[in-house]
Amino acid sequence: MIYRRKMYKVAPSIIEEFNRHFNQTLLPTQLKYGARLVGRWVTTHEGDAAEIFAIWEYDSHEEYERIEEKVRSDESHMKRVQDWFAKMGGRDNLKEVFFKIDQDFLESTVVNEKAKLSTKD
Repeated sequence: MIYRRKMYKVAPSIIEEFNRHFNQTLLPTQLKYGARLVGRWVTTHEGDAAEIFAIWEYDSHEEYERIEEKVRSDESHMKRVQDWFAKMGGRDNLKEVFFKIDQDFLESTVVNEKAKLSTKD
């Protein structure tokens, strides 16, 4: 099992619109092709930047690559993404509110498979 951490450093002014785009466009396509979202969070934004990050779970790095290839090959998805860029004034315009985009891959250090990462009463 591997985990992908996708991180965005953004202006607070784009958070609401970007969350809407994620939930309506990006998430459904990822789920359609087998990506598993662990969660997505935003830091408390004080000042001129906030961090939005998501953790995705995959069985292997090869599975991640297969899913990403399917997403990039989905013409209707890519059109929705391009339409969103156009609505926002183009990719270059978004550089004013998306300060940094990065991702890395993580491996769990929890060895007990029965360990609960969260408990609710």
